[in-house]
Amino acid sequence: MPRKYSKAASKTVERAMEKRKKGTLKSGKGGKGGTVTSREQAIAIGLSEARKKGQKVPKRTASR
Repeated sequence: MPRKYSKAASKTVERAMEKRKKGTLKSGKGGKGGTVTSREQAIAIGLSEARKKGQKVPKRTASR
């Protein structure tokens, strides 16, 4: 089975997870939002950053 994400995208998500553990990951534009504690939210932020950098990440699924 082929990779879903590029290695670079995995590193971006990993950095977001490390920031969450340190308590420095913020939600919202420009980091104006609150501190992120949710694992799922940290992954979503990491994937979003990877998309902005043009790394290989699947398209977002439509919200229900």
